[in-house]
Amino acid sequence: MKLFQRLLVAPAALGLLAPLAANATDLNFKDVSNYSSSEEIKSITNFSKILPTDWSYKAITNLARERGCSSLIPRAGLSRYEAAAILNSCLSDVAQLTELESRLVSEFNPELSNLNGRIDKLENQLEEFEAGSFSSTTSASFGGNFVVGAKGGVPVGDTQKETTQTGYDYSIDLTTSFTGEDSLDVTIIAGDAGTDLEEADLDDTNDVLTLDGISYTFPVGEKLTVMVGDNIDGSSLYNTACVYDGISDTLDDCGNASSAFETTDSGSVGFSAAYDLGRGYSAGFGYVADGENGVGSKAGQDIVGGQLSYNADQYGLSLTYAISEASSNTSTATEEYLLDTHYVGINGYWLPAETGLFPSISYGYETADVEGPGENGSTQWFLGAQWEEVGAGTLGAAIGSNGAITEGTDELQAYEVYYSYPINDGMTITPAFINKETSRDVYTNGFLVKTSFEF
Repeated sequence: MKLFQRLLVAPAALGLLAPLAANATDLNFKDVSNYSSSEEIKSITNFSKILPTDWSYKAITNLARERGCSSLIPRAGLSRYEAAAILNSCLSDVAQLTELESRLVSEFNPELSNLNGRIDKLENQLEEFEAGSFSSTTSASFGGNFVVGAKGGVPVGDTQKETTQTGYDYSIDLTTSFTGEDSLDVTIIAGDAGTDLEEADLDDTNDVLTLDGISYTFPVGEKLTVMVGDNIDGSSLYNTACVYDGISDTLDDCGNASSAFETTDSGSVGFSAAYDLGRGYSAGFGYVADGENGVGSKAGQDIVGGQLSYNADQYGLSLTYAISEASSNTSTATEEYLLDTHYVGINGYWLPAETGLFPSISYGYETADVEGPGENGSTQWFLGAQWEEVGAGTLGAAIGSNGAITEGTDELQAYEVYYSYPINDGMTITPAFINKETSRDVYTNGFLVKTSFEF
């Protein structure tokens, strides 16, 4: 079957995934079912998303920054209920509202009223919990991705082959708070990306249920936040200036692949800290080590660094620096020596005042300076654009280097185009085309359709 024929088959296979969306509702508790059909929920008709270009998103972001009441504001936008929850947190103890705060309360009054009513009922139910029941401070969220992809131009010796594959992953995120301000986060995953779907950014565990990471985040005073964790795979409290939300694992790091603590081992341990400097400025610091070979061991890899970032209403900038220390063998002896690599990452983004013709723009550039005999430096870059509200979905495109470009070697490029279409609040379908240069003038290209579920 030719590649273009496979591309026609891929979207049709999505019909096989539709029953999965229906079966997911069978997992809901009876109370959740009753809640979703209640009259107070039916009375609320506006579940639209608050985008970064909307006045209410900007106002809520400024409010949270000025009052220091919330740092968990997604860069891609907010649901109306998330916006109402942040308002409730920020204004619950305020004696007098400003004119803008009053406008926000008026805008989200239906959601605020509904949240308060549900909170009262939930508090009554919590009082009736018996000892040994599931923790009342733990929340769970679930997600699944299914991918059908057709790929062409895969080099095999002197020939090119074409493949069509399917892949999936599934995740369970558990979040527990002990003080109301801290967060113990545990992620459990399972998945199988096949052999030719690495671009789909799936968790690949060979179908084995795996602990993907565990971390504990807590505040120290009013402006400092600290996170410690194990198996965190490069996670940090950094605020890298990028609003592009791509689909592939090649360009989704916004060009900041190494300076933001991505180690070569997924079993990394470490800590990170973020400090709010005020007026849109924030500083981050972190340390990540190869946990399997020991923290600070010559046999492993250690990365330490920091970041300074600035975020305004329509643009943001960040500067990231890291030193990676790893062991290496000389070519003439088996003894190991430490090899230091210095990374510098520069990122920035711009948002249009209103969604429409102009997209958001994100850019990233990273350099690496490797110390040691015969070692060369490298560079990496990225440029991405996203158009919000293209129809009911989001259109995105990006181009960049396919991995680090070592001095003296040819630059290999990659690009992608995707369209993310939300079927409803819990299901999104994303067709995408991805092209990668694997060696000089040798390309692999593919079309895939990714169906994502969140509940």
